[in-house]
Amino acid sequence: MPRPRLFAFGLLVLANLFWAGNWVLGRALRDAFEPIGLNFWRWTIAAAVLAPFACRGVLARRALVRGHVGILLLLALTGAALYQSLVYLGLSSTTAVNGVLLNSSTPLFILLCSWIMERERPTARQVAGMLISLSGILVIVARGDPGSLLALEVHAGDAWILLAMPIWGIYSVLLKRSPPGLGALETLFVIAAAGVVMLAPFYLWEALRAPPGVPSLEAVGGILYIGIAASVIAFSFWNRAVEIVGANAAGFTLHLLPAFGTVLAILALGESFAIFHALGFTLIFVGVVLATARSPGDRRSRLRA
Repeated sequence: MPRPRLFAFGLLVLANLFWAGNWVLGRALRDAFEPIGLNFWRWTIAAAVLAPFACRGVLARRALVRGHVGILLLLALTGAALYQSLVYLGLSSTTAVNGVLLNSSTPLFILLCSWIMERERPTARQVAGMLISLSGILVIVARGDPGSLLALEVHAGDAWILLAMPIWGIYSVLLKRSPPGLGALETLFVIAAAGVVMLAPFYLWEALRAPPGVPSLEAVGGILYIGIAASVIAFSFWNRAVEIVGANAAGFTLHLLPAFGTVLAILALGESFAIFHALGFTLIFVGVVLATARSPGDRRSRLRA
């Protein structure tokens, strides 16, 4: 694998690791924050952290920002305001197992959005890799017992999380249209700041409806992790990697997220590592490698493009 692609997939692995923590905390903080409030403070923290590094560049390129304000607002709406608000809304009323299982459908929606928006058709290898890695997720969720999947309860939050998946697909496909002269941190800062502005009126409405209490130190630590690691760092890694390998290839690595979520649960809750964990992780890894690897023919086509 060429070094730029290897570097990109390293970034994608880390992004999924940080996002796995976000899913765990999104469920854990459901009593401390309302869904929109959690998302509002997430992006407020992210914008504040990014400001010292990005403000000067954004101001210097304000003409470029104005010229691409439409796509930047769409990225903010899909990636910052809508997607994670729906996820947090879903996690407030569904189980983490159901949420992770539904999240594994994201690559399907990225492929669908790429086909609709870019007329980019998936290859047979990509589809096969997606199905293999999806089977690994099902092995982990079912704890090695396929019959247990039939016993999964359907929660109201499942619909919200499923609705979030195509929105992430749209965001990932739109990333390739972001201003090429705007740096990664500058683009993320604009997305975060615009997302805060979009979320602000809904957060005020939510706060008036259910006045927030004083968060505990643990809740503050959780929201700081979400705002810095799962937003600034993970989104920077994801955005940069998508520029290198494209939305379709990046989307398949999202199957690593539930695998990391399982590892975090083992470390945090003291659960044991079983044979079905090893089998699931192996299937996920094989599927991701198969879906994201490029054949020599693919590389020759890229050189001619």
